[in-house]
Amino acid sequence: MTTFVDRVELHVAAGNGGHGCASVHREKFKPLGGPDGGNGGRGGDVILVVDQSVTTLLDYHHSPHRKATNGKPGEGGNRSGKDGTDLVLPVPDGTVVQDARGNVLADLVGNGTRFIAAQGGRGGLGNAALASARRKAPGFALLGEPGDVQDIVLELKTVADVALVGYPSAGKSSLISVLSAAKPKIADYPFTTLVPNLGVVTAGSTVYTIADVPGLIPGASQGKGLGLEFLRHVERCSVLVHVLDTATLESERDPLTDLDVIEAELSEYGGLDDRPRIVVLNKVDIPDGKDLAEMIRPDLQARGYQIFEVSAVSREGLKELSFALAGIVAEARAAKPKEEATRIVIRPKAVDDAGFTVTLEQDGIYRVRGEKPERWVRQTDFNNDEAVGYLADRLNRLGVEDELMKAGARAGDGVAIGSEEDAVVFDWEPTMAAGAEMLGRRGEDHRLEAPRPAAQRRRDRQAERDEAEQEYQGFDPFA
Repeated sequence: MTTFVDRVELHVAAGNGGHGCASVHREKFKPLGGPDGGNGGRGGDVILVVDQSVTTLLDYHHSPHRKATNGKPGEGGNRSGKDGTDLVLPVPDGTVVQDARGNVLADLVGNGTRFIAAQGGRGGLGNAALASARRKAPGFALLGEPGDVQDIVLELKTVADVALVGYPSAGKSSLISVLSAAKPKIADYPFTTLVPNLGVVTAGSTVYTIADVPGLIPGASQGKGLGLEFLRHVERCSVLVHVLDTATLESERDPLTDLDVIEAELSEYGGLDDRPRIVVLNKVDIPDGKDLAEMIRPDLQARGYQIFEVSAVSREGLKELSFALAGIVAEARAAKPKEEATRIVIRPKAVDDAGFTVTLEQDGIYRVRGEKPERWVRQTDFNNDEAVGYLADRLNRLGVEDELMKAGARAGDGVAIGSEEDAVVFDWEPTMAAGAEMLGRRGEDHRLEAPRPAAQRRRDRQAERDEAEQEYQGFDPFA
C-alpha cells in the first residue's frame, strides 16, 4: 500500500447558498402583517491550511472528492438560514495548488497559511428584504447561488535545507540515519528508498533539515525510473549534496561519471543552477573506496567542488560535513529577506460589477454575458411568474433591453444569458414580459390589487345606504 503521496488531483465543491423564504406575517387581528421571509445562509468554503503535522497527501489520494456543507434556507418570522460550515483541509508545508490546466493558484509555505480553493455560494434574499414601496408584499424569494466546483492539483515540494542527490544505493539514506534521528529503510539493492526521507540535524547552534531524493538515474528528468516523481523535492533546498559511491560493484560506473549524469539530470529539470554544491565521497571505510576517493579528489577540486570523505559505518568525516552544511544553510538563511507573519490577502471585486456584453453569435442567438445578469438568472425561480417579472425588471433597469435593441435584436429573436453550459435561453420581447404576462405592469403585485370580500361587502352596504339616503331626501310627503 502506498504510504507517501506527493501529487493528487482533488475535486472540491463549496456549499450552495440557502434559498430565501417567501412568507407573510400572520397574526390574529393583523391580516396584513407584511412579508417576513428570512434570507438563506451562505454556503461553506473549501479552505486549504498548512499543518506541520501533515507530511503526505495520502488522505486526498484515497478520498479525492471533498464538499463543504450547504447554507440553510431562510424561514418565516425574519429568521435567516444558518451558514454552511467551512471545510478545512490540512495540507503539508510546501504544497503547491494548481488548476486543471497547470496554472499555479497558490504556493502554501509556512504553518497556518490558508487558501480558499472553492468559494461558497451566497444565500438568496427572502421576500422581507425584497419589499419596496412599489412591491410591498413580494410573493417570491431569491434562490441561493451554487458554490464553486473545480478540480485542482496538489503537488508537494519538500521544505528542506539540504538535499542529498545521487544514484540508488549511493548511501544517502545511511547518511541521513547517522546525521539525524531519522530511521529510513536501508538495503543494498536499487530503489530501496521509494519516498523522500526527511531528518533534522543539529550542528552547534544551527538546526536544519536534510532530505534525500530517491531514484535519480539517467533519464530521470524525462520520466525514467522514479526521478521525475521526486525531483520537485529539491526545488526549495538551499544546498545540493552529491553523494558519490566510491565502492560501487558495477564495473561500468565510476564516481565522476555518476556526478556528470546527475548534474545533467538536474540541469535538464531546470531552476537549480544557483544552488551551491558539495560532493560527498561515501563508503571510504572500504579500502578500495578510500583509494578511489584519493584518485578522483584532484579532478573534483579542479571543478571547484568542496569535497568531504565520509563513512556512514565508521562515522568518519560526518562531523565536518554536518558543520559545513550548517554554515552554508546559515548563510542562505541570512541572505533571505526577513520573514513576516502570513498576511490575509483580501482581493475584493470591483465595486462596479454592472458591466455586461451583448454579442450576436453565428446561430442567430444574442448572448448576454456579465456578472450581474448571470447572477440574477441563477437566483431566479422560473416557476414563479412574479419572480420572472422581477428578473425582467432588473434586467431592464440595468440596460439589457436597450443594448439588445442597439445590437439589432427584434421581437422573437433568441436571447441567451450566461455561458454555453448553463445559459437561460428565451424568445425576446421588447417589453421584457416573457414569462410574466399575468403580472401586468412590471414591479407590481396583483395579489394586493385583488378585491377582498369583506371590503367589497362594506362598499356594497355603503352604496345601499347612500342610495336610500338619496331616495329619502327626494321623498315629498305632501306630494
